[in-house]
Amino acid sequence: MTGKEEQFISEAFDTNWIAPVGPHIEGFEKEMALYLKAPGTVALSSGTAAIHLALDILGVTKGDVVFCSTLTFVASANPILYQEAEPVFIDSDPISWNMSPQALKRAFVQAEKDKKLPKAVIIVHLYGQSARMEELMEICKSYQVPVIEDAAESLGAGYKGIPTGTIGDFGIYSFNGNKMITTAGGGMLTAKKKSHLEKAKFLAQQAKDQADYYQHSVKGYNYRMSNILAGIGRAQLLALDERVEQKRFIYKRYEEALSTKGIEFMPEYEGSYSCRWLTVCTLPMDNNPQDVINNLQSHNIEARRVWKPLHLQPLFQNHNFYAHIPGNSTAEMLFDRGICLPSGTSLSGEEHRFVIETVKASLYEKSAQGAILSNL
Repeated sequence: MTGKEEQFISEAFDTNWIAPVGPHIEGFEKEMALYLKAPGTVALSSGTAAIHLALDILGVTKGDVVFCSTLTFVASANPILYQEAEPVFIDSDPISWNMSPQALKRAFVQAEKDKKLPKAVIIVHLYGQSARMEELMEICKSYQVPVIEDAAESLGAGYKGIPTGTIGDFGIYSFNGNKMITTAGGGMLTAKKKSHLEKAKFLAQQAKDQADYYQHSVKGYNYRMSNILAGIGRAQLLALDERVEQKRFIYKRYEEALSTKGIEFMPEYEGSYSCRWLTVCTLPMDNNPQDVINNLQSHNIEARRVWKPLHLQPLFQNHNFYAHIPGNSTAEMLFDRGICLPSGTSLSGEEHRFVIETVKASLYEKSAQGAILSNL
């Protein structure tokens, strides 16, 4: 917390604006739109709700196909199932760790042959790093298929000077407890067309028609953010640039200390600017990420595996997947070797040094054990 949240929360209580309507919601939406240089935004209950609304507005329905990044959290793809549509998963590339333009192109070529182009493409900006939007957008535009940017993890990141989430037709953000800024739980939608923003707001408020009584002509949702949570978001937004600097500083210390141990960090390729939501890396080939995580846990340090690719999840086992190189999945390699290191902005210098030394020791112990076995 920044320390300024209480002021906004108190104002919400003092003015009795508690429900999902009120001045903080309007203020948060305007301030986010200004930060993003976007036409407008709609504050919602979650990033998942934002994806769901985007798919609904695009007319995605039963039997339709939606292409989606495979290396991501399940929330990126669950809304496809809400619409009874069919997800098709696209691999990562080694340059950005995000959606592979090569794999996306092959998926489109096959879809055209099958005469079943996707209704939308969901491109995820993973761990705070932008996808290769120029190449990906060029492909999608050539087939006239709209793009939804899942920028849940990348608020504060950019691509060629443009904020992530504002390049495609729709952009979504998450304010969950662990994101760049938080409203405890919440999300936001932005869109190129103001008509889409108006429809999103309409659908998110149970799709109430203009009438002197409650009348409903289409299916709606209860997806609006509360005025209290929007107040928290306004205070958090004031500190976003500082958070990005802190996250990038944390990453830099890891990179300087651990690159010599054979660790490779998530790239920040030319033209991109990562907010480094999490510091993520791959371990040397002879190290098992779970062994390192377990060793860190024994020292009361929490670390995680990278996202398990969605095409490997039991929920999606019967859905199509296009690899970066046929028979050679980048996402699977990253899952096999990847680890997310502690990246909280409350991490003290002493704690950070302890984490780094413990990671080094975990790798050293593995190397030492290997050396002993090879001499037996």
